[in-house]
Amino acid sequence: MRKDLGPAGPAAGLRAGLLALDRRVFEFAAARRWPAAGPVLPRLSRGADHGVLWGAAAAAMAVSRTARGRRAAARGVASLGLASLVINTLGKRSVRRTRPALDAVPVGRRLQRQPFTTSFPSGHAASAAAFATGVALESPGWGAAVAPVAFSVALSRVYTGVHFPGDVLAGAALGVGAAFTVRGLTP
Repeated sequence: MRKDLGPAGPAAGLRAGLLALDRRVFEFAAARRWPAAGPVLPRLSRGADHGVLWGAAAAAMAVSRTARGRRAAARGVASLGLASLVINTLGKRSVRRTRPALDAVPVGRRLQRQPFTTSFPSGHAASAAAFATGVALESPGWGAAVAPVAFSVALSRVYTGVHFPGDVLAGAALGVGAAFTVRGLTP
């Protein structure tokens, strides 16, 4: 019986198993027909580039003429900012996972311009989760309004073939963590 936990140890086996599961789930999603998603998810994915979608949502909340709406917008944007900072400075540089091969993804679902950064974690999912969670922590009503959009943005990243599901889950978890960190810093 081996006592060391080197490359052939249980941790490596668990990692390999999780990566294989991630690829199988990606391939399953790529092979499925999503009739209602076709016209929506690629556009939503592009709209969320560089936080444009969340900036527009924050602007709508800010002009709602309620202090709670303005605070929710500010908390959402601050959470998104922290998540983006962490993902782009540490996340993408620490884990250099390549993006999925697009062979399994139907051509009509692919983005016209493919991302060039590494795949893990998903910055779009992190931003979406950070913004939605930050907003919800300040205003549950506004949070309920943006949560389905945030979920759809995260889903769009797998649908369009630019991320594995694990990339999206990790990004979303980091986004939620960023929102709670912002709340801890500015209650």
